[in-house]
Amino acid sequence: FLKQFSKTINYHLINYQQRVKRTQLQALRREFELLTMKDSEKVDSYLGRRLSVVNKMKSNSEVMDSSTVVSMILRSLTTNFNYVVCSIEESNDLNTLSLDELHGSLLIHEQ
Repeated sequence: FLKQFSKTINYHLINYQQRVKRTQLQALRREFELLTMKDSEKVDSYLGRRLSVVNKMKSNSEVMDSSTVVSMILRSLTTNFNYVVCSIEESNDLNTLSLDELHGSLLIHEQ
């Protein structure tokens, strides 16, 4: 009886943990989709907030390639960066552009 009870408890615990993880991941996905740069925010601060969410998602087993992150960053910058975004998109392959390269390009514009 105790062995069966233990198995049942373990099953429910694992099932609960999976549901919690799924719920956390849904919240993080929503935050990732809705996160935008604030008008007075610095590039470093914004990228820090964005990458913090990405790291939390990855720690919850989300698979996300850097091109997805790069594209989302470019879409969520303030309008002050519109011409920089166009320039980056025209002069780079967004599938291979690294986060460090993007960061550098954005910092140059910010100064």
